[in-house]
Amino acid sequence: MSQMKWALIILAAVAVTGCTKKETPAPAAEETAAVEEEKPAVAAVEPIQPLPNSVNVNMEKVLLGRSLFHDNALSGDGTLSCATCHMLDHGGAEPHKTSTGIRGQVGPINSPSVLNAGYNFVQFWDGRAKDLQEQAAGPVENPIEMGAKWDNVVKRLEKNTEYVATFAKLYDDGITKDNATDAIAEYEKSLITPSRFDKFLLGDETAITDAEKKGYTTFKEAGCTACHTGIIAGGTMFQKMGLVKDYFADRGTPVTEADLGRFNVTKNAADKHFFKVPTLRNVELTSPYLHDGSRATLEETVKVMGTYQLGKDLSDAQVNSIVTFLKSLTGTLPAHAKP
Repeated sequence: MSQMKWALIILAAVAVTGCTKKETPAPAAEETAAVEEEKPAVAAVEPIQPLPNSVNVNMEKVLLGRSLFHDNALSGDGTLSCATCHMLDHGGAEPHKTSTGIRGQVGPINSPSVLNAGYNFVQFWDGRAKDLQEQAAGPVENPIEMGAKWDNVVKRLEKNTEYVATFAKLYDDGITKDNATDAIAEYEKSLITPSRFDKFLLGDETAITDAEKKGYTTFKEAGCTACHTGIIAGGTMFQKMGLVKDYFADRGTPVTEADLGRFNVTKNAADKHFFKVPTLRNVELTSPYLHDGSRATLEETVKVMGTYQLGKDLSDAQVNSIVTFLKSLTGTLPAHAKP
């Protein structure tokens, strides 16, 4: 399908958007049972669908992955962990325009949320990782992110007797890159955050306020659900930043390599400025917004998206109403999420 046809079919949406101490991975006894997936009751037909209340994971792997996620041993100089750029108290993202990596190097792009990331159809803004495990492997060896080598990370982990015992219990071949990233991915898969809005979708009319209901209606009427759809209100497609008006020409700063988005993976000129549509779940917590981290508030982000993605000059009342709805998507972390 041509880009022109694609642009006519899809109105874009509100594209708002990702050193800790070392912990041994021995799980608490009450946390070792596998979590069975609890599927929600049938919801009304809506563009956004409810999150399950739980997801089917191996909790022993989850707790091992939790330790690895928060362990600075995965970085080249022992100063950074996955949690450095994916802060659980900041919606799984970070309060910086772009990430700061090893030796103070400034990264090129805003860190997306790791919460509910298992529902993304691909990982990273440009979709270069097919799943959570592939995503977990990348930053460790990125020279401006964690700046390590997996062979060295494995040797470092092998010096920890608790890790040795836990990996041996869970994996026949013990500590390896593949097993470490498998555990991290299992942990990230478990980071689902059901919200009040999910209860509303399942029929509880009292779960959200009248103002939030009105905001959801405004969100749909504005056209935001053309892209922000599915279980995590996003994460199901690529979309062009500046679909109906040139965002980068108006931004006032030079176009960077990171601004090229999906093109960096495919080298197809038609993919320039295309990005994975981000989740809107917990978006209240994940400022600053957009892939370039250029917007500090939800209000200005919604306004920008109205202009560049929808071709609409949203009124202040519409913007505020949509933001009111978006805040109902803030959910609750599972009890095991934090160390």
